[in-house]
Formats: sequence, structure tokens, C-alpha cells
Amino acid sequence: MKSDEKRKLTFQFFNEIGIIQQLSTTAFNRKMPDGLHVSHFAILNHLIRLGDGKTPQSISDAFQVTKGTMTHTLGALLKRNLIAIQPHPSDGRSKLVFLTDAGRNFHKDAIESLNPLIDLLSRNVDLDTITRMLPDLQAIRETLDNNRDA
Repeated sequence: MKSDEKRKLTFQFFNEIGIIQQLSTTAFNRKMPDGLHVSHFAILNHLIRLGDGKTPQSISDAFQVTKGTMTHTLGALLKRNLIAIQPHPSDGRSKLVFLTDAGRNFHKDAIESLNPLIDLLSRNVDLDTITRMLPDLQAIRETLDNNRDA
């Protein structure tokens, strides 16, 4: 396959992912209660997936947002008691972010709120297809994650 064809297919791939991301984010935002957004959920999901006790800086690095943006997002979660922020035990200048029980419950409830969308998808896309795609999508995510400066 020629280089131009590879680039065109790769762009088409990322274009489809971008559209899927936009559609799924909009659907998810409609399910978020109390003025929260999928960006707030993403922080909770990050802490559940990778473990809590992360610094705000490490979270902002993971999401590639500014410290100010992360401070605002964490503030919204803190205001709703979905996270707790504690002093870092060995670095007096830093803090650590922990999920609260309310945050864990919110995360679980948010995922359950997607059940109608998940049911719709499962009626229209074969689960075996999704299962086969997951390792490839994870590999693409890992490649992009490991090459953020490319």
C-alpha cells in the first residue's frame, strides 16, 4: 500500500473515532446529574482505573490540560464530595486526590446510566466484533499515550 493511501486510511480511522467520541460524549453528558460533565466523570474513572492518591499535577498531565483547568475540575468534584484532597505525606508543597465513597457510587451510577445506550449499541453491533477490536484499540491508545510529543 502506498504512503498516501496509508495516510488517508489512518486519517479516516481517526475521523471515525473522533465522531464516535463526540457522539458518545454528548450522550454521556446528557446523563450527568447536577451540572457535571463527562470531563468530571473522566477524572473519577481515571482514579478508579489507576488507583487514587494521585497528585493534581499527575492527573493534569494524564489529561493533557493545564493546572488551572485541573484545579477547576477538581474543585467541582470536591464541592460535590466526590473526591477528597489531602496533603502529600512526604512533599509539603503537594496534595493527593482520593475518591470518596460518594465518588465511587457516582462513578458506578454514571456507568449504569449508560445502559440504554449500551443496549442500543449491542442490538446493532455484534459483541464479538467489539471484543475483537478492543485489543487493537488498546494498542493504539498505548502507542499514542507513549508518544504524546510526536
